[in-house]
Amino acid sequence: MQIYIMRHGEAENFAASDAERPLTTRGIAQSQQMATLLASHLKGELDQVWVSPYLRAQQTWQAMVKSLPTATQVGSVEDITPYGDAETVADFIKATIETEQPQSLLLISHLPLVGYLTAELVPGLQPPMFLTSAIAAIDYDPQSGKSKLLWQHQPHK
Repeated sequence: MQIYIMRHGEAENFAASDAERPLTTRGIAQSQQMATLLASHLKGELDQVWVSPYLRAQQTWQAMVKSLPTATQVGSVEDITPYGDAETVADFIKATIETEQPQSLLLISHLPLVGYLTAELVPGLQPPMFLTSAIAAIDYDPQSGKSKLLWQHQPHK
């Protein structure tokens, strides 16, 4: 199965709170660009989408949704904010895969969680850097628990 870990699009620097920072026009465009790229890898199916409740992550998903296959399940997940714990989230992902058996999962989150989570899911990997709207694809075998990083892409300017 495939796990796609994405950092939200470029956001404004200031808002009433960190959770309320909206995407910039560039952030919307880059998220749309990455949705097109991701769609080319999905083979017409997207089982689950987990989105941070922060505004910029929610807006990233909204910018992408028209370019992607209709997801079977979409949910806002409190544990994937910038302060989420990578080990806890990785355990939650693995438990969900074991019980629900999705073939694809897209997670839209934040730094530093996206880098640490990628490394948590791919043992031996140093946490990769994620520019805004970047996506990492992980191939995960639920039977063996083995995984590998397939690719990581970032938007063009």
